[in-house]
Amino acid sequence: MVDLQERLDPAYDGVARFLHWIVVFLIAAQFVIGWIMPDVHRDTKPVGLIAWHLGVGAALIAAMAVRIVWRFTHRPPPGTLSPAMSMISRITHFLLYAALVVVPLLGWANASSRGWAVRLLGVLNLPPLAPAGSTAGHTAGDIHGVLAWVLFALIVMHVAAALFHRFVLKDRVLQRMMP
Repeated sequence: MVDLQERLDPAYDGVARFLHWIVVFLIAAQFVIGWIMPDVHRDTKPVGLIAWHLGVGAALIAAMAVRIVWRFTHRPPPGTLSPAMSMISRITHFLLYAALVVVPLLGWANASSRGWAVRLLGVLNLPPLAPAGSTAGHTAGDIHGVLAWVLFALIVMHVAAALFHRFVLKDRVLQRMMP
């Protein structure tokens, strides 16, 4: 029997939850790889961890594209948040989605400006976003690095909010996205 709170705060559909957790896995991998990979310099080659970073970034862009299409074609289940919390949630989610798209795109533009191929799943070459040697593409790399930290801060806030809902408010916000 489904309790009243579960009916008031139904879970997200399976596809939305799957896409959420795939993005979580990919972004966690990106932060680990980005942290341990060697620094990128003028003569750096896209091998080893740098190649992995490019590949996971391409997968993240693809996953976010699917996630955004899914979100626009499928309404999330209604929740019981207060109007203020609902507004904060919408703003935070918008910023998360924006950063999860912009940060990898800036990295892709930077890779393109270095003449590096960006491949989805290691086989599908993505078109360059900047010409080789492009100053704008190199600047995109600098912005990529800064915005990655902004994305990290947004993720920390998102996780903290989910834990706040679970352990302080004791509502079902966290359970709605759990597999």
